[in-house]
Formats: sequence, C-alpha cells, structure tokens
Amino acid sequence: MLNKGKTITIMQYNAEWPRIFRDLAFRQRSAMGPVALRIDHVGSTSLPGLAAKPIIDIQISVVAFDPMEPYRHPLETLGFQYRDRNPRRTRRYFKEPDGMEERTHIHVRRAGSFSEQFSLLFRDYMRCHATAASEYAQLKYQLAEQYREDRIGYTEAKEAFIWDVMRRADKWAQNIGWQPGPSDA
Repeated sequence: MLNKGKTITIMQYNAEWPRIFRDLAFRQRSAMGPVALRIDHVGSTSLPGLAAKPIIDIQISVVAFDPMEPYRHPLETLGFQYRDRNPRRTRRYFKEPDGMEERTHIHVRRAGSFSEQFSLLFRDYMRCHATAASEYAQLKYQLAEQYREDRIGYTEAKEAFIWDVMRRADKWAQNIGWQPGPSDA
C-alpha cells in the first residue's frame, strides 16, 4: 500500500515554513515561467500557527494537464519526480525522489478547476477561523496516533472533517464574495 510504513509525525507550527515555501516557489517560478499561472502554498503548513506534518504542500495551477512536458520537465529539472501512480485524476503529483526525506508535495492542478479552488478556499477559510483550525490540529494529533504508519488511513480519516469545513467555507465564501487572492509566487 502506498506510503505504508512511514511514521506520521505532527509537529507544532514552524515559523520557517513560509520561508521554505517562498524559496521553493521562487525556484519553481524561475524554472516554469508563464506555464505556472499560480503557485500557492496550501495544506497545513500554509496555516499560521497550525500543527502539521512537516511537509510543504505547493499547488501549481496550469492551463491544461496535456501536454505534460511544459510543467513536468521544469519540475524534474528541480529534482522532483512525477508520481504516475497517483489515483487522483484532478491533479498531477510530484515529490522528492524515492529514498530522500519527504519534505515537499507538489500538486499540479488545472486553473479554475474545482480541485484548485477547493484547496484555496479551505486554506483561506481556515486562516480566518481559528476555532476550525484548532479543531483540525486536535484531530490531526489524534489521527496521527491512531494511524501511526498508515498515511492513506490517516488521510481518509480526515475527510469527514474536511468536508464539514468545506460546507461552512462555502457559506462563508457566499457571504463575503470570496475569490482567490493573488498567487503566492
């Protein structure tokens, strides 16, 4: 099973995570140029103060998945490997080569897609709602203990909470007229 056997570690927020993202995003922006319509810091490390796995999630928005070469080649040049066994059809997934410490997940998504907007809305809602973020942190600690070496189980166990947050986030987005802000890089 994918990712079985790697211990899940949740740690207190690290104030260096935004800088690490900026450094990575700068290199990606330089390598990809206009192919990357947006480069955004998403996931738990993008939420100030939130406990997280120490893995920087980066979302890169592109016009289309095919042809793949305009984004695949620059990312591979930077040392990231394409994961063709990713089961999600709404993203293309890259990370460090096997055997290296896992520090970065790169999610390439189509600009304007539900998948792209989902990540940005979740992030923005959590940044504005400290109670939801605190609940999420508590859940992550609990699930990391329960699914210690089962990343798939850990991820699946978070889904009900994430969808509950997204129901609230959708109402919030409608009330304030939410739109994604400018790209992070």
